[in-house]
Amino acid sequence: MRHEVVGLNYIDTYHRSGVYKIPLPSGIGSEGAGVVEAAGDGVTELKPGDRVTYAVGAPLLPVGSYSAARNIPAARLVKIPDGITSETAAAMMLKGMTVCYLVKRTYAVKSGDTVLFHAAAGGVGLIACQWLKALGVTMIGTAGSDEKCELAKAHGAHYCINYKTEDFVARVKDITGGKGVPVVYDSVGKDTFDKSLECLSMFGMMVTFGNSSGPVPPVNLAAQLKGHLFATRPSLGPYTVSRQDLLALASDLFDIVKAGKVKVDVNQRYPLKDAVQAHKDLESRKTTGSTVLTV
Repeated sequence: MRHEVVGLNYIDTYHRSGVYKIPLPSGIGSEGAGVVEAAGDGVTELKPGDRVTYAVGAPLLPVGSYSAARNIPAARLVKIPDGITSETAAAMMLKGMTVCYLVKRTYAVKSGDTVLFHAAAGGVGLIACQWLKALGVTMIGTAGSDEKCELAKAHGAHYCINYKTEDFVARVKDITGGKGVPVVYDSVGKDTFDKSLECLSMFGMMVTFGNSSGPVPPVNLAAQLKGHLFATRPSLGPYTVSRQDLLALASDLFDIVKAGKVKVDVNQRYPLKDAVQAHKDLESRKTTGSTVLTV
């Protein structure tokens, strides 16, 4: 396929730095959108000229999405429906399907729930703000500045806590009348894990799905999971092993975007040649919403 737009995700920095080890030599990049240029023997679902997109948990070796064109298994590609641009598709597939499995499969929220979602102004976070609102869920978000908190609330978060100036544990307990929340969704990792456990109600679930502040250190289950708590470390790959599961997640995402309930904010664009600067800005938390690399 020929890439038109490539999605930038925090996991790209893990593959680059070695936090998540991948066999070398390899490119990086897990998400993109473009046009089929040729189809192999036996491929029946796709043909040259089809607009397609994909998101995978790790680069499909030896070339990642940071490329002008690549060979990719047809089973990993999804047709982009009418009404969705290539830029939107590239900006949302990994992040949007992540939100989908988090809130509909890892911990299936229900209307009336109150949840805590860290990094609410990031690419995953802004999609989650909107998706949770559409499901009737009260979202308590966290972010690193008042401006980012306002952005999260503008996208549907009922509350947003500036973790640099407020104790998010105390605020969550205040908001929930001391009960805590049934689930915490956390892509920050080391800096928020222990305090997030304090925000959980009895039988609550800690969902850690990223490490932007560093990996979570070893956990003493007896000391840290008091209160009959649950902890899980999900990722997109297992939720999309089968083509049926991949298409189901993608369909859920396309449907909610086409319905206007989730809008994907592309707030940063870089030429592919400037990927180094894009990584620096992402890691220094200068970005909000989604970021794309143009080919």
